[in-house]
Amino acid sequence: MALVRHPNHLPADIAAAVEAAAEALVIVWGRSSERLHPKVSPSQLRALLVVEQNGALTLGGLAEELGAIPSSASRLCDRLQAAGLLARTTGSTDRREVSLRLTKDGQRLLEELRLTRREELAGVLGAMNPQARDALLAGLDAFRVAAVRSGLRSGETG
Repeated sequence: MALVRHPNHLPADIAAAVEAAAEALVIVWGRSSERLHPKVSPSQLRALLVVEQNGALTLGGLAEELGAIPSSASRLCDRLQAAGLLARTTGSTDRREVSLRLTKDGQRLLEELRLTRREELAGVLGAMNPQARDALLAGLDAFRVAAVRSGLRSGETG
């Protein structure tokens, strides 16, 4: 959907254009996740990103960040640990507390993800003219600032 700048555009029209662009971005974004090895689900990927963003994190902290119950977060971590992407450490003073951290393979997977995302995005951006790319960059930055002002936490942009 092409949106031509016009003073009569209603916010709903603009939102529809942004939604269409976001859908295209999600497709491009998803292609990079499909190239990962080992394969991880979107929820597993989100868990890895949360652990990375928070450094060492407890299992309870991860569950809270994901909006999940602790038993679901624990099963998610079981799968990530079995894949060699996440390590768990039992607390020295409280053995019920479990700390999580990325393994080297987990760090490598996220680095690979970022590299493939950039490659996919570069392919699309390369098809745009320079003025359109500059306008996109300015618009995306303004959108990010407005989203943060509206209550989006910076860690949610990961």
